[in-house]
Amino acid sequence: MSKQIETLEYEKSENFDSLEAAHSVEPEVELEQDTVDEMRSGSELLVESLANENVDFIFGYPGGAVLPLYDTFYDGKIKHILARHEQGATHAAEGYARVSGNTGVVVVTSGPGATNAITGIADAYSDSLPLVVITGQVATAGIGKDAFQEADLLSMTTPITKHNYQVKNVNEIPKIIHEAFHIANTGRKGPVVIDFPKDMGILSTNAQTTDELELPGYHVADKPAENEIQKLRDYLKSAKKPIVLSGAGINHAKANDVFTEFVTRHQLPVVSTLLGLGAIPYEHPLFLGMGGMHGSYASNMALTECDLLINFGSRFDDRLASKPDEFAPNAKIVHVDIDPSEINKIIKVDLGIVADCKATLEALLDYESYSIKHDDWLAYCNSNKEKHPFSYSKDEDESFSKPQRAIEYIGEITDGDAIVTTDVGQHQMWTAQYYPFKSHGQLVTSGGLGTMGFGIPAAIGAKLASPDKTVVSIVGDGGFQMTNQEMAILEEYGLDIKVVLINNGTLGMVKQWQDKFFNKRFSHSVFNDQPDFLKLAEAYNVKGFLIDDPTQLEQQIDAAFNHDGPALIEVRISPIEPVTPMVPSGKANHEMEGLS
Repeated sequence: MSKQIETLEYEKSENFDSLEAAHSVEPEVELEQDTVDEMRSGSELLVESLANENVDFIFGYPGGAVLPLYDTFYDGKIKHILARHEQGATHAAEGYARVSGNTGVVVVTSGPGATNAITGIADAYSDSLPLVVITGQVATAGIGKDAFQEADLLSMTTPITKHNYQVKNVNEIPKIIHEAFHIANTGRKGPVVIDFPKDMGILSTNAQTTDELELPGYHVADKPAENEIQKLRDYLKSAKKPIVLSGAGINHAKANDVFTEFVTRHQLPVVSTLLGLGAIPYEHPLFLGMGGMHGSYASNMALTECDLLINFGSRFDDRLASKPDEFAPNAKIVHVDIDPSEINKIIKVDLGIVADCKATLEALLDYESYSIKHDDWLAYCNSNKEKHPFSYSKDEDESFSKPQRAIEYIGEITDGDAIVTTDVGQHQMWTAQYYPFKSHGQLVTSGGLGTMGFGIPAAIGAKLASPDKTVVSIVGDGGFQMTNQEMAILEEYGLDIKVVLINNGTLGMVKQWQDKFFNKRFSHSVFNDQPDFLKLAEAYNVKGFLIDDPTQLEQQIDAAFNHDGPALIEVRISPIEPVTPMVPSGKANHEMEGLS
């Protein structure tokens, strides 16, 4: 790091509410001319530090506490995407991070600006997405005094971040920025918050950007131990009914190719979590489908009957293991995860390997090229797949379009190669069941937190990360009305995103649960009135397509996807269309209902 000088000591001032106030105070010491020439504001230094981290985009929304920073953004050194709400900014950054693998950057103002971003921060923490969120803060003299738009972001975000900082010395900006990016995008990835008081953006410094790190208490797991690999191989050699569980860790590690090579070598059936979809191509003969609450029959029976379960990068969350005492009851369980806190947290394991999934798979493949066949077991799993596939009614006389067919057809015309974002609810599960994902980074969805309103802003970030890819955002009419204001960005930034609105006039998943578990008491889960969604799209200069006739489904989808520019495709579906099959909450995986 270049030698730094001490921050200029200014006479105490009541506040730094303007640039003029900050710079009107005379320094107590005379400085050499070369030093004076190198001086710039904390805001300028922060932008230089972001550029040093190769930041492509900043997603944000301005306000009083970050005006000095936004004045620096005016120079355009880093492209800024103006969201229409701070939650939208964080979800867009999540979509960007999920697809690009880079750290998403968010800048919001103090108080409500920062608290509006908390949902996205919590979502990124739950799904291990790397974000650096810079929250404006009142000037240091006002902190702790209930100043206008003050909020204690350090306390609020401690449980939902990997780490958080408050800048208290302008010279520390480069160090904090570099550490934040390193922490966010290493190990188990996640969000880091930097609370940035207003005067830190105004004070002057000649500190330089840095690539040095000093984090003695921060250790990242890397490669597995050789004895752990040997033990896993021994388990594999003796197993009669092995399966492999692919979690988000495979996709985060971009380990899809080595994962597919490993399971193919040993002919191991694969079950995926929601966030693990794409770890192996949907059409691969070893893929049994998503497991858990709305998973396939073949997957859930394999989870129940296996004698060896190798989990790569899944948390064993309650949507997969809703009844832990009866989860894989006859199996030896191996859990590979980069986060040691996940080992034995929910499911007791026989072998826990704290390491990167890709490094572990590469270590397994480095051994002699032996292959173990499990033909009878594989044939049994495939017979279950054929016996109870995901299915839906295809009655041509029905008056509503089938959401499953809409998603299935979009998969066909995009060759299973699109980036697909979703909100949360029934449409999310239909997407997981019927879109034929091929690789990592294709499914961008809110898994752990289950955040409605995620889909459209996440699609914006995804498209910015991969402008040459087809991006489809599949949303429900509930979540759509939470963040549809972000559609204003589509025309402004020329983003050709196809938004597929699955409209059943209800909060579909809530209503489905009320139907099954609350004696059909549909308490506030039905929308008695809705806006004209096509007119709303038109207001944002987005072309609208309405599908209210199932015979026109494919024709209208074709027209929308052939349209050069963003489009909203509203698909009217039945308000009683359920997601099937379903494992009721608290039941074991083999206790599925609603099988075909």
